[in-house]
Amino acid sequence: MTTQTPRRATAGSRLAAPYLITELPGPRARALIERDQRVASPSLTRAYPLAAARGEGYVVTDVDGNRFLDFAAGIAVASTGHAHPEVVDAIRRQAGELIHIAATDFYEPRYVEFMERLAAIAPFREPARVFLTNSGTEAVEAAIKLARYHTRRPGIIAFEAGFHGRTMGALSLTNSKIKQRAGFGPLLPMTFHAPFPRVRGWRERTGGDGTAELETLRRTVLGRLIAPSDVAAIVVEPIQGEGGYFAAPAAFLRGLREICDEHGILLVADEIQSGMGRTGRWWAIEHAGVEPDIVTAAKGIASGMPLGAMLGRASLWTWGPGAHGSTFAGNPVCCAAGLATLDLIDRGLRQNAGVMGKRLLAGLQQAANGTSDVRDIRGVGLMVAVEFASHEAANAVQQAAFERGLLVLECGEAALRFSPPLMVDPQAVDAALRIFSDALPAAARPKRGMQEVGG
Repeated sequence: MTTQTPRRATAGSRLAAPYLITELPGPRARALIERDQRVASPSLTRAYPLAAARGEGYVVTDVDGNRFLDFAAGIAVASTGHAHPEVVDAIRRQAGELIHIAATDFYEPRYVEFMERLAAIAPFREPARVFLTNSGTEAVEAAIKLARYHTRRPGIIAFEAGFHGRTMGALSLTNSKIKQRAGFGPLLPMTFHAPFPRVRGWRERTGGDGTAELETLRRTVLGRLIAPSDVAAIVVEPIQGEGGYFAAPAAFLRGLREICDEHGILLVADEIQSGMGRTGRWWAIEHAGVEPDIVTAAKGIASGMPLGAMLGRASLWTWGPGAHGSTFAGNPVCCAAGLATLDLIDRGLRQNAGVMGKRLLAGLQQAANGTSDVRDIRGVGLMVAVEFASHEAANAVQQAAFERGLLVLECGEAALRFSPPLMVDPQAVDAALRIFSDALPAAARPKRGMQEVGG
C-alpha cells in the first residue's frame, strides 16, 4: 500500500478538473483486490493496484475516485479512448437490435460490412479475404491453420522475444518470457525461433539493419534445423510488442520477404498490437514498404470489444466449408463497435498518432537527458518505449508514475511502454511527460512493487 501527499495535475480539455491522487490503493480498491484474490486465477498478473471504475477519453477513474492519465490504454486496446460517444452509441443501438446470430452459420450485415472495410485497407495488392475472431491469439491460430493448409507444410518460424498469444499454437510461437511457456509442453512441433534484430538507437546505438539475423535464419535455422520446403510460414511482429517495442529494420523485413519468395513460404505480419493506426499508418509493416501474405489484427480494432481478424491474400484461401469457424466471433455488437472504430481512425486518429508520437518521443528524450539509468528511447507513432538499465529500475519508475497518476506498463526485459489512446492531444502528452519526469528519480532507488507485470 502507498500513502502519499495528494498530487494534482491538469491535462487539457479532456481533464475538465484537476485529478487527485491520494491513498493508493484506497479502501474500496483494497476490498476489491481482496475479493479478486480469493477467486481469480493466480496466473493473472497485475502491474500495480489499479481498480478501475470508469473511463473517459484518456482518463481512468478508480473505485476510490482517483483519476489517472492512461498511457497504457488497456494494452493498446482503447484506441479511440475510453467510452468514445460514437462507439458507445453504435454498441447501444446494435444491442437493441441483434446481439448474436453465429455468423459462422448464417449471414449478418455488420459482419459483412466489417470484413469489407478490413479488406479495403489490407496491405496487399491482391484482393483480400477476412476471417473474424474473438481475440488476437485466435487470429494467430487461424493464420497457422491457413498457412499449413494452403502450403501443405508443417513448419512455422517465429522470432526470439516475440509474443503471439497464449493458446497452444500461438504459445508455440511466443518467445517473450519463459514463464509464459514453462510447464505447458510439449508445444506445437516443428516450430523454431530465429534471432530478432533488437536495435537501440538513442544512447547505445547497438544493432544494425538485421543482416546478421537474416544470415542466422538462412544458415542455421533453414540450413540445419528445418528444410525450407517444410516451412509453411514465417511469423513476425513488425514492431515487437511484449518483447520491448523493438521495430524491425526495413531491410530485415525486406530480407524476410525475399526468403519467403525464394522458398514458397508465407510471410505473416502479426499486427495485433502495432496495427489499426497506432504507428500513424494502418499497419506498421507499411513503413517498410513490404507486402505480407497474411496479417493478424486485434487489440485496437473495436475500442475494447472482443474482436480480432486474420486477413490474407485471396489466393491463399484454399480451404473449404467447415475447415475453420467460430461461434461468437464477429458478433453484431462487436462489429458495430469495430465499424465505429475504423471510422474514427480513418477520420484523423491515425494521423494524430503520428504527430503525437513524435511529440511524445522527443519529450521523453528530453526528460531522460542526464538520467544514466535510461539506456534507450524508441518508437514509431504512439508505440514508444523507454528502456532502463534493469527491470528493477523500470518497475520502480512504473510504480512511481502510478502513484503520481500516470498509467504505463513494462514490456521486454526492462522497458516501459507508452501506448495511449490514439486521440491524445498535446496537453495529455505534456502532462504525461511532466509526471514521467517526476517519477524518473525512482530509477535510482528501485524497489519492488506489488507484482511484476505479466505481458
